[in-house]
Amino acid sequence: MSEDRRSILTMLAEGKITADEADRLLAALERQHQGVLPGAGLAPADHNRPKPKYLRVTVDTDEADDGPTKVNIRVPMQLLRAGVRLSSVIPPAAREKVNAAMAENGVPFDINALKPENLEELVEQLNDLTVDVDQERTKVRIFCE
Repeated sequence: MSEDRRSILTMLAEGKITADEADRLLAALERQHQGVLPGAGLAPADHNRPKPKYLRVTVDTDEADDGPTKVNIRVPMQLLRAGVRLSSVIPPAAREKVNAAMAENGVPFDINALKPENLEELVEQLNDLTVDVDQERTKVRIFCE
């Protein structure tokens, strides 16, 4: 079993992603290993959909103790792409320190695996991403626009 596949299944088991999200990620991983171009198996309507320009996170809460809180974060996808390209200039010793720090905090992440082509695959999958978390006094949304 590949490391990417194992990571996806671990995220699913930990409840970090839904079964549908895991299915889409596994399908994208399979397409990548088969050499199929991203979007090759999509319906025609998906080809006409514009690429997302922003990753959006909103939080709206009204806690009894603290009162209302509103957070609205809009991260340009170009910033994410630039960050991935900049990661290639990080010295190898610093990369190992980043990986070790992430592992210490329970995040199995390898900065060496972060490549521009991987980000484009992720951005393609983000087109369908919408995460809604509703609690009694809190609503969190993560989506692309």
